[in-house]
Amino acid sequence: MKPSNTLARWLLLPLAVLGLVLLLRGRLSGARGAWPPGVDQGKILFQEGFQDNAFASRGWYDNAGMVTTTAQHLPSSTAALESHFLAGATTPTWGRARHLFRATPTLYVSYWVKYSDNWVGSGKPYHPHELYVLSDMDGDYDGPANNWLDLYIEHNYQNGGIPRLALQDNKAINTSYGPPPIDLIRITESRSVGGCNGVAEANLVTTCYDAPPWYNGKEAHAAHATFLPSPGPGYKGNWNHVEVYVQFNSIVGGVGLADGVMQYWFNGTLVIDRHDILFRTGARPKLQFHQFLIAPYIGDGSPVDQFMWVDDLTVATAKP
Repeated sequence: MKPSNTLARWLLLPLAVLGLVLLLRGRLSGARGAWPPGVDQGKILFQEGFQDNAFASRGWYDNAGMVTTTAQHLPSSTAALESHFLAGATTPTWGRARHLFRATPTLYVSYWVKYSDNWVGSGKPYHPHELYVLSDMDGDYDGPANNWLDLYIEHNYQNGGIPRLALQDNKAINTSYGPPPIDLIRITESRSVGGCNGVAEANLVTTCYDAPPWYNGKEAHAAHATFLPSPGPGYKGNWNHVEVYVQFNSIVGGVGLADGVMQYWFNGTLVIDRHDILFRTGARPKLQFHQFLIAPYIGDGSPVDQFMWVDDLTVATAKP
């Protein structure tokens, strides 16, 4: 007995859904076709394997012309992202690229990174910037230097790379009570968290100055260099695994509590571990992360011709 057309459609529907899921899975994985081991697929926001240049088809925009290379990559892959700084250049030869994701108050970023043997970063106690995460209050094409909230994932190289996580929320700076720096923590929730209107945390490096407009930022640093200058474990010229987890702070009774999380792992070792971070105040209780940005930047220009390579990027809502 033949099934009716309606019954046949119902029988085929699960197969169609399965096919769509597999297709999307392949697109998210950057043509590698597999989720990272141990990561719940429901927690994945996107993954990029840099295995081909079809970046626009996988959600990258602003500049879908990122440069890849087959000369440098993880053993498990065939290509990696290449950021080439020419001597004196402030950005890599290809610029920057962005990827939106579902807004979330928790974020996990995992990637492998390698630097050229002559890597010296900026040669200054600031920069280079490497990866950024912007908030859902920031525009899809907003620059990464003046935001409602911007998380920086990077290191500063001083005869060894010291991991650093930084926050900037310049657009939240309140100047109505007087010129910054001015501590407004006990006065109003309508203020910045980055430094110009007070800092809720201890033992962070903070900055506040008039650019203009006003700029403020706060940074958590690892206790020592992890990207090392000499061959061996942690050598900057090896493939090293970076993992970062951040979690927005609580809002109770309209007041932001300094209980947010900021963590950084280097090759599986936790080197930054903060559970006292204020990401948002009660004035912006629904602020979340929404945009990933790859935009390496050396403000004074690269002191040498040098390279940075990135492979196997995962952005998710939780650590495996």
